[in-house]
Amino acid sequence: MHSETRSYRTGGEEVVLDLTDDAAEVAAGRGDGLLHVFVPHATAGIAIIETGSGSDDDLLSALADLLPADDRWRHRHGSRGHGRSHVMPAIVPPHATVPVLDGRLALGTWQSICLVDLNIDNAEREVRWSFLGG
Repeated sequence: MHSETRSYRTGGEEVVLDLTDDAAEVAAGRGDGLLHVFVPHATAGIAIIETGSGSDDDLLSALADLLPADDRWRHRHGSRGHGRSHVMPAIVPPHATVPVLDGRLALGTWQSICLVDLNIDNAEREVRWSFLGG
C-alpha cells in the first residue's frame, strides 16, 4: 500500500478542481490495484465527472439549486449559506475509488477525478491518496 497527502488551494469561490493528473502521478508505475481518494473536510467532496465541456459548471449550478446559499441553514457560522457546504458531502461524497491497471487509471474517456468545494471560507484543502495493490 502507498499513501500520501497533497494540499490544494481552492480560493474564495465555489470550485470543481480537476485532480486527475495528480491521481495519475500517484498511480504511475504501481501495477494493478485501486486508487482511493479522500478529502478529510466536512464541506468538500470528490466527484468523477467530465470537465471542460461545461459539466463542472453544471454541477455547481445543480448544487446551487439543491442547496441554495441563503439563510435557511441551521449551521450558521461563516459566510451566508455556509450550512449548505456541510450538507453537500451527503450528495457529493468525500471519497472515490478508481481501478488502476498496469499503473494507469482505468477511467472512461471523459471521466475526471475532481474536488468539489462550495466552502468559500476555507481556501486550503487536503486530499489523501491511497493506492492498494501492487
